[in-house]
Amino acid sequence: MAVKPVEAVGVINRKGIPSFRYTVALTVVLCSAFLSAQEVTTPTSDTYKKRVLEAAELQVLASYYQQDGNNAAVTGGRGTEELTDAHPTVILALPLNEDDVLTASFGVSAYSSASSSNIDPFDGGGEPNVFQASSGASGSDTWINGTVTYAHSSDDRNNVLSGTLSFSNEYDYRSFGLGGSYTRLMNEQNTELTVHGSAYLDNWKLIYPIELRGRDDLLDETGRNSYNLGVNFSQLLSRRAQAVFSMDLVRQEGLLSTPFQRVYFADIAEIAVGDGDFFLAEDIERLPSTRNKLALGGRLHYYLNQRFVVRSFYRYYTDDWSVGSHTLNVELPIKFGSYFSIIPGYRYYTQTAAEYFAGFDEHLSTETFYTSDYDLSNFQANQFSLGVSYLDILTDRSLFGWGLKSVDLNFSLYRRDNGFQASQVALGLKVVHQ
Repeated sequence: MAVKPVEAVGVINRKGIPSFRYTVALTVVLCSAFLSAQEVTTPTSDTYKKRVLEAAELQVLASYYQQDGNNAAVTGGRGTEELTDAHPTVILALPLNEDDVLTASFGVSAYSSASSSNIDPFDGGGEPNVFQASSGASGSDTWINGTVTYAHSSDDRNNVLSGTLSFSNEYDYRSFGLGGSYTRLMNEQNTELTVHGSAYLDNWKLIYPIELRGRDDLLDETGRNSYNLGVNFSQLLSRRAQAVFSMDLVRQEGLLSTPFQRVYFADIAEIAVGDGDFFLAEDIERLPSTRNKLALGGRLHYYLNQRFVVRSFYRYYTDDWSVGSHTLNVELPIKFGSYFSIIPGYRYYTQTAAEYFAGFDEHLSTETFYTSDYDLSNFQANQFSLGVSYLDILTDRSLFGWGLKSVDLNFSLYRRDNGFQASQVALGLKVVHQ
């Protein structure tokens, strides 16, 4: 999928799964990486050249996510948003030599969605109802993803080049991605500058609401291309503080609407079917074929003492669809002994609506663009998380030549002020070959 620089306002979300779900899935990885960061020794002609990665590392990640709400875009902004998703991922990092590392990951996401089952509410044989899932086959799907990254570090470890290829596929969507980055470390490696770019070339299989299939005014475009250019600047301010600034520019072109999401107009009378709770669609979601985004972010990590660290993050986002957002995130890792940490966290998010958004039966048929996807609405959200981390840098415990390096467990609760709610449990395990 294309880059999602902010919650719920990046690429139009697949099958109603918000960006929050993918953000939280990375929590166990980021916590482990931050807690286990080690100083890199700059080699000279008289010193041993330290390997970028000493030994192969294997990460196994797994998460279970569930959500619910009453504003499903598939049924025009009203109806159940109930969804469950199980998502295992395996990541293997291999040192090819002292300077080069190859990292490969493979993930599977298997989900069941009540809202997407109503693309065809009649395929289950029962009465259609926007607040209940159809029992037909359209209510579940499997998404697979594979990524390969090659990274090369210079002899002095002050320059790092990397390249990435990725591929993902599900029943009606396929994506191919490529990207690269360059990192320069300066000022005795207290300053770090990274420039990165990526492109995602995606293609839809056009699936429409069952009652609109066969109309001659539907979409011709099936492609979506997304281009990202970003800069990260990191500075060690003192022995206790580190600051990071980031900027991301995103350009999207092609089919940016979701073909199976319905829209209803205030100036056209609805036609009810079944028990009267389900209305035949008057049109599909239609959005511009281009979108430009800008995200600016900053992080501040402060080491209070041997027990407490404060990690804070702020991001501002804007685009030419009139969506604007602010994100504030704070985490307070608390260390207990040599191995264990507890990581409570809080995240606040607020967003303005896209100019093309209106709720169920609020658009006019004379409009050019329209959507009732509440991911593009005005809302505020709160997320509470609690993580538990076990970290053994020296890998004292091993089995079959693999030493346990870290275990991370994270639980998150997410709430929007429009009634949408979600929760997730994520587990991460990292082992290193000895």
